[in-house]
Amino acid sequence: MFSVRNLRLALLCIGAALFLAPYVLMISTVSKSREEIFSSPLSLWPHHWGLWENFVRAFSRVPMAQLLFNGVVVCALIFFVQVVIAIPCAYAMAKLKFRAARTMMTLVMLGLLIPIHATALPLYVVLNKAGALNSYFALSAPFFISVFGIFLFLQFFRAMPDDLISAARLDGMSEAAIINRVIVPNAWPAITAFAIFSVVAHWNDLFWPLIAISTQDRATPPLGLLFFRAAEAGDDFGALMAATLIITLPLVLAFLAAQRRFIEGITLTGLKG
Repeated sequence: MFSVRNLRLALLCIGAALFLAPYVLMISTVSKSREEIFSSPLSLWPHHWGLWENFVRAFSRVPMAQLLFNGVVVCALIFFVQVVIAIPCAYAMAKLKFRAARTMMTLVMLGLLIPIHATALPLYVVLNKAGALNSYFALSAPFFISVFGIFLFLQFFRAMPDDLISAARLDGMSEAAIINRVIVPNAWPAITAFAIFSVVAHWNDLFWPLIAISTQDRATPPLGLLFFRAAEAGDDFGALMAATLIITLPLVLAFLAAQRRFIEGITLTGLKG
């Protein structure tokens, strides 16, 4: 008998297959020789392996190691500053009582509606006047304050028991000590969930690096792919797919490694204390 559970499992399998299909096609293209990629009929399994040649051409056309290093530096800098700012802000709105709490919450919700495209021009003008373009700071500074991070941590902190914080205050802890010694150690699921969102968003971002960066030495991975494609005139798809696989693989591995805490953080964030 076809139960609801089996129907749900079948739908999940179909959804997973649809999401994995482009990645499977990319791996298949990377494994083929240049001639076989454009051959007919289309086959996922390569008859002539060109995996090594495609990776060699990818590294020879673009400074792949530099692109990955730039991506790691930018994503780590953005995430660190975002967490340092978002956690105290979210803690204050969730656990402290003050008049402007509701107004701040309204501003956070409004901030979620403002895309980076709306502020790109004034940010570019300011950074250009300061001579800060083509730098890690230019790539990172516009994202230091994350209203999404504040909102996510706010929902998570609301689910934390007030008795835990009251006990810390009775022990003589300051608010800063409570954040460092009580809030942060218990917020790792939310921090991990936010890390996945933040790193994926800024690792894959092409819009802002395309504006702030004009040289390859500070290019992020997606911008490096754009340089690669321009250099290859769009015809060496084997090497292009190899570069794409190298750039996307760290995100896949990071998500698989943090999957349990990510799901736990998203689940607990939806609870209300």
